[in-house]
Amino acid sequence: MMAYSEDHIALAAEYALGTLDADERAQAEAMMSVDKDFAAMVEAWSTKLGALNQMVGSVEPSPEVWDKIKAAAGLSGAQMPLVLPDAAPPAVEPAAVETAPVPEPGNVVAFPAPVRRWRNIATAMTAIAAALIAIVVTQVVRPDLLPDSIRPTPRTQVVEVKAPPAPAPAQYVAVLQKDGGSPAFILTVDGATRNFTVRKVDAAPEPGKSYELWVISDRLGAPRSLGVIGEGDFTARPALAAYDASIVRNATYAVTVEPSGGSPSGKPTSAPVFAGKLIETVPQTDKR
Repeated sequence: MMAYSEDHIALAAEYALGTLDADERAQAEAMMSVDKDFAAMVEAWSTKLGALNQMVGSVEPSPEVWDKIKAAAGLSGAQMPLVLPDAAPPAVEPAAVETAPVPEPGNVVAFPAPVRRWRNIATAMTAIAAALIAIVVTQVVRPDLLPDSIRPTPRTQVVEVKAPPAPAPAQYVAVLQKDGGSPAFILTVDGATRNFTVRKVDAAPEPGKSYELWVISDRLGAPRSLGVIGEGDFTARPALAAYDASIVRNATYAVTVEPSGGSPSGKPTSAPVFAGKLIETVPQTDKR
């Protein structure tokens, strides 16, 4: 691309702004017709200034704004018509009138065309910048005064509130044994759900018989069956969930030997062979 002087650059910019007089505009158009690089420079200025112009939408102030302006200027009430006094003719004797000297052509100072062009461009850019600042301030202070096309979109922020974790439940265990002997079964109970698990430790199987677990409490009256203990190493059931937590913690747990499949009457048919009470092995903890 040809290197252009500041005069040519200013001419292209002012042509894009539309502030040239007829002769200067004709000069610019003539250069555009024979110099494709100059025409491209004019197009570049048009693109830059056009983008700024599109950012500045027309904003019609609301009646409320006009009322505030009138009130601030003291124009809110009825206005009296403006009457100017008649000007008296100057009392000058004809002989005293002297013709003011006409300044010599060399004494008249005129701005050169390049300076005037750059001043016009600077003025236009300042006006656009001021308009943009006004729009930004209005968006922050009174966005409702702006048209829908340039009104900022409200921001919605979603705040997630997490509930604190539930405290860890206590855990209980009972060693079911006979007269302080080796453990036959170990019973574990979850303090929150009151689900229980029976682990077989040293209980010898009884041919044709079943081990049945019972909960014994003064508040329950007769012993209540918690079901037959299975033949595997672990038997898990939720049966204790039907009982009050204080009963579960303080009751005695006993194992009897019953006919295969458990007591047919729902009551123990023999004396307990193994028994024990729950103790707290893991206290309830607050995880927060």
